[in-house]
Amino acid sequence: MTEIGKFLSKKSVNKAEISRKTGISASRLSELSLRDSARLTVDELYLIALAMDVDPSSIIKDVCKNLKLQNQ
Repeated sequence: MTEIGKFLSKKSVNKAEISRKTGISASRLSELSLRDSARLTVDELYLIALAMDVDPSSIIKDVCKNLKLQNQ
């Protein structure tokens, strides 16, 4: 499961409802939730945040928590 998939699961999100509200297909939401190779776009992230009535930055912080800058 991907980080966005874990986030949606942790929040007990109904993906069908998110799909209906955002226009993001249910299959795309499943792909984003399950496939590590799927890349979440900023547009998708923002729409998901609006549909969930959460601040988009809370999703970013959770989904990107493992990203670190390279040592310079």
